[in-house]
Amino acid sequence: MQSLTDWTVHITQSWDVLGPFPIHAREQHFLSPSFPLDLTEHVDLDASYPSSLADGGSVRWSKASLDPSGNLSVSFPRVRWASLRATEGWAALQHHAVLRATLTVLPRRSNSQPQPIIPNLLVELKRGSFFTLVPADAGEHNGDFVPQWYSGNIYDVDCAPSHLVRLPTAPSAVSPTLYHLYVSGDYEIRLFGDPREAGSEVPTLSICVDVRLESPDINIRREVPYDLVPDFVEGLAFGDALGVGLRCSSTCWWTVTSLSPSPESCKAGISLSLLANTRFAPGQTRVLPIRISQSKPYGGDALSFNVHATCSGVSHVLEVRVPISQLGHWSEAGTLAIKASYFAPDMAPVPFLVLPPTDSNAPRRAPSPPILALHGAGVDIFKQPFWAEAVPRQKYSWVISPSGRTPWGLDWHGPSADDAWDTVSALSSILETSSTWKTWAITPDKVVMIGHSNGGQGTWYNAARHPDRVVAMIAAAGYIKAQLYVPLTQSRSAHFIDPFLRAILETCFTRDDNDLFMSNLVDTPSLVIHGGVDGNVPTWHSRELVSVLKTWAADAPVNYHEEQGHGHWYSSVFRNPHVEAFLDSVLDEDEKRPLGGPRRSTTFTLTTAVPADSGSLHGFRILSLFEPGRLSRLSVETSNGIVNVRTSNVGCFSFDVAQLELKEPQRLDIDGCTLTIPDGVFANGSQLYLQRESGTWRVLPTGEALPVVPQRSTSPYTILRSPGPLRIVVSGESAYELSTAQRLANDLFVYHKLDAEIVLETEYLGVTRPGIGNIIVIGSPSGQYIRQCLTKRRTAFSIEVGEDGSPVLQLRGQTLGGSSQGIMFTHPHESSPSSMMLFIIANSQSGLERAARLFPIRTGLALPDWLVIGKQADKQGASGIQNAGLWGGSWEYHSGTSWHH
Repeated sequence: MQSLTDWTVHITQSWDVLGPFPIHAREQHFLSPSFPLDLTEHVDLDASYPSSLADGGSVRWSKASLDPSGNLSVSFPRVRWASLRATEGWAALQHHAVLRATLTVLPRRSNSQPQPIIPNLLVELKRGSFFTLVPADAGEHNGDFVPQWYSGNIYDVDCAPSHLVRLPTAPSAVSPTLYHLYVSGDYEIRLFGDPREAGSEVPTLSICVDVRLESPDINIRREVPYDLVPDFVEGLAFGDALGVGLRCSSTCWWTVTSLSPSPESCKAGISLSLLANTRFAPGQTRVLPIRISQSKPYGGDALSFNVHATCSGVSHVLEVRVPISQLGHWSEAGTLAIKASYFAPDMAPVPFLVLPPTDSNAPRRAPSPPILALHGAGVDIFKQPFWAEAVPRQKYSWVISPSGRTPWGLDWHGPSADDAWDTVSALSSILETSSTWKTWAITPDKVVMIGHSNGGQGTWYNAARHPDRVVAMIAAAGYIKAQLYVPLTQSRSAHFIDPFLRAILETCFTRDDNDLFMSNLVDTPSLVIHGGVDGNVPTWHSRELVSVLKTWAADAPVNYHEEQGHGHWYSSVFRNPHVEAFLDSVLDEDEKRPLGGPRRSTTFTLTTAVPADSGSLHGFRILSLFEPGRLSRLSVETSNGIVNVRTSNVGCFSFDVAQLELKEPQRLDIDGCTLTIPDGVFANGSQLYLQRESGTWRVLPTGEALPVVPQRSTSPYTILRSPGPLRIVVSGESAYELSTAQRLANDLFVYHKLDAEIVLETEYLGVTRPGIGNIIVIGSPSGQYIRQCLTKRRTAFSIEVGEDGSPVLQLRGQTLGGSSQGIMFTHPHESSPSSMMLFIIANSQSGLERAARLFPIRTGLALPDWLVIGKQADKQGASGIQNAGLWGGSWEYHSGTSWHH
């Protein structure tokens, strides 16, 4: 194999910069990342472009310099930022810029020598949104060239894998080949902070670019930074999930098929088993899911084993050694946080931290609820010990710190929220593995939830969605919702979009709007904390949430504490007398109210947006909605043996009769109708299910009611919450469809630590497919797997035969798939009701690029269940959506929440 000395790569230090342009957070996913440029045309470096941020209303190209470490600072000091901020708030500081450098790939062999093997080009972009490589002569291609955009690591997630970038044209083997590297530089104040915190009015975007070459390797490589190893306590693994990072750096598709432990591990009573064969697409990084089983304690400092992989009949053995951290029992003095692990439903090994209590639960009547502590945005709990030290060690309660899958995650919504709740169940299971640990057990069905900053917001979110499970909460420096944290006032789309389409898009935020769900917390003991001079999350957010909560119930058990003189974070935020007193009051088993259940108002309202993501309030739970996109509410009043329920947008609900604390109510009234309750229901403390049919309510017989499955979300974000292994099926034969899948798998790994297997449809068809797990399908209407799925017409999208006999995609009879259109929609799973599918379809590379950029990698994207987007979006953002809507509860087309151009 030839070495990298055959090639070198060079990037210019001088960069061209065009900007700034106003933009709201996430709008760059709808706009072209090169806005206002069209990279299929000649780029004029002498031209000017309209921008409302600049004096005179236009901007021109300027220059910035890359330092030797690859850092590029971009700012626009001539813009009067302070003046803009004075009228538009700090949202006016958010802006977009286009950055351009020249990349040169040089061969070092003469023409008389053999053709060198083209190396892999690895690119890592930190704190930038997107990047692409364009041939230096792209303007001469008359629009035939279509840029492939790669997501940057805008969160600057540590140890993120670089993108394996396909060169748009093959480099010359005898002379330098020039490419232009374009970067979408987007300043988001939530990510990069308020410049005033650094004593400036001028926002500065600081990105980092690393470009390097790598020899194509026929094998797979170790990626140690992605290993996951739980701590061993008293010789026992604190969790059964082990992860080993690997990367495929060749053009081969490798599959890891088995493990073989070292003789020392076998003698030590340790068994390691691969959960499933793990396949690697070219350039893909994955973590092997390995289960640890022990027959006795192990005192070694490492685990050694071999990984066996195959590719087209070729075998490869990789020797692996992972170090182990051995800890004594936590009752010993000086105990610190323990690193634990579990397998998520998608089979990914996931780590978390726990801080043990000082005393066991042996003398107590029941185990004490654990404290579930949600960290702030960008906090790596394994590398930044301040978070594990933020909450004092408790006497009886474990403190559980979930990772959220990554330091940023999804704002403790979706898979991040799932991780938080799953860590509670995981700790409960871990404590059952040793007889000496069982007296330290927890109650997995009840928690005290606390959080700071983004975790404070996540505390509001999760406590309001599961009020019967959260016995108390402490929210510090939490914001209300993304749209109020950084308002969307600088939206470019807003100047062009139809108001009804805008309403549909805004409806997509409903499930995440914490203020809309404050009615659920009227009986939850709450302590709200905020620094009086917080420059990150304005103090107004906590004050307003408390105000909204008290509007629902003036006597709600919420206490607001404002720390004058303190900023966003301070080490004593949870280490002070009022927090200690609050925790003592809610965790003391002699206090009947917290452990016996929260206080019960005689009148309360349960608010729900997504039934499957929401629990019960005082035993009442909404199970289905009538109208998609709308809130659903149950207002309950109990008085003198009468239960009076008023509903809004509720199709089915249940309530736990035992929680009513009524031996036998005299009457149950729902929306003015009196219902007859089956004999024995209240005496037996049964669960009662009620359904609205033809305008009237009826009690469902037990056989008909069980199981009642809460209505799931059909949002594209739900694809991230796979109940089994996540798969990306490439339904087509073009290179750009496979490239789209590879880029998407990389993004899932970087932003969510979600593992995905890429499968070609030629391999996927005709085999027994897994019955569970979400599926992402990428391709064109001619793709065989797409045709197989969509000819069944399970939604309003279907594959039909076009006039020329070729397959076409239709939406309720309207043929889609124009040369610039991209289509994305959710769809029922082919066999599993607990799983779903997401289709990304286009007839062209440009259409596929537009649709793929809308995949829900980050929070805050206004994504309806289905949409069709066209070329107009490149310059007008979401106004370029041509069709959009929300599915009904059974995946039916719903005209009231649908929009057509």
